[in-house]
Amino acid sequence: MELGKKIRQMRNQKNLTQEELADRCELTKGYISQLENDLNSPSIATLTDILAALGSNLSEFFREEAEEKIVFSKNEFIEKDSDGVLWNWLIPNAQKNMMEPVLVELFEGAETVQDVPHEGEEFGYVLEGKITILLGNAHHVCKKGEAFYYSAGKPHSILNKGKGKAKFLWISTPPNF
Repeated sequence: MELGKKIRQMRNQKNLTQEELADRCELTKGYISQLENDLNSPSIATLTDILAALGSNLSEFFREEAEEKIVFSKNEFIEKDSDGVLWNWLIPNAQKNMMEPVLVELFEGAETVQDVPHEGEEFGYVLEGKITILLGNAHHVCKKGEAFYYSAGKPHSILNKGKGKAKFLWISTPPNF
């Protein structure tokens, strides 16, 4: 962790000059400058005083917040081809999230493996072609531009009975794929 960089960021967020921060902590402007440029290391007591002047504390200062990844590119997708079904996991490691989006291509006559009943819900949007959702004993046809949504408490799978390829976005919560 770069202490100086973080202190400078906090000082700038409070719209304080180095001199103003130094005065509040009974330090010199030169000392604050050295800290911010990582040319000097403060004692715990001095760091505590600086952080108090900046409206923070040691616990908050050293808390590491993971950088949350927001955008994922195509080269990060995970692809699997299995018996006429092309799976594209759009978010790497999505199983740790609340939902898992998958882009699925079903070739003519192909069907996803039947999923056993589980807690959760599933949503999909058909981008291309036509699919049949097999949910328990019921069959539901869903075409391009239509969406589906169901509770996953019954055995379920998706089949392409149409001509050509079908492509749909399938989102499961909690992750199940």
